Amino acid sequence: MRARAALSARAGRAHTHIMISQPILRGLKRRCPTCGEGKLFSRYLVFRDECAACGQDFRSADTADGPAFFVGFLVMIVFAPFYFILPMLEMALWLKILGFVVLLGAMVGTALALLPLFKGVLFNLQLSNKAEEAQWESTGKHGAPPRGWKG
Repeated sequence: MRARAALSARAGRAHTHIMISQPILRGLKRRCPTCGEGKLFSRYLVFRDECAACGQDFRSADTADGPAFFVGFLVMIVFAPFYFILPMLEMALWLKILGFVVLLGAMVGTALALLPLFKGVLFNLQLSNKAEEAQWESTGKHGAPPRGWKG
């Protein structure tokens, strides 16, 4: 009985691992979350209307500014120390300016390279988890005024 429970627990973890990792891997490859075959983007950061392989509708989900936030945050964490260290170095002014230009180019290039990957992963996670915009539902009357309240 214990062996069966342990086997079942391992199978559940393996299934969960596949459910989580599959959309991430397909997003990194910029492929359809459903079939893993069709391409997500028609051009840079522009989703296709549907998957060419399986017909999955890509218009039903929107990543909004999530990928830009995560990429910007990650890029600034990686590059910010260099922006503090570079002015403290003893070197000619033109070398510092050149260093800032190179650093800025590397930062922008890194952000532009990471955006499609993050957008693909967030989009695939959104579709595979059937995420949608939060809905507000009234649960009735909230906070009745106290007795004798004259408002």
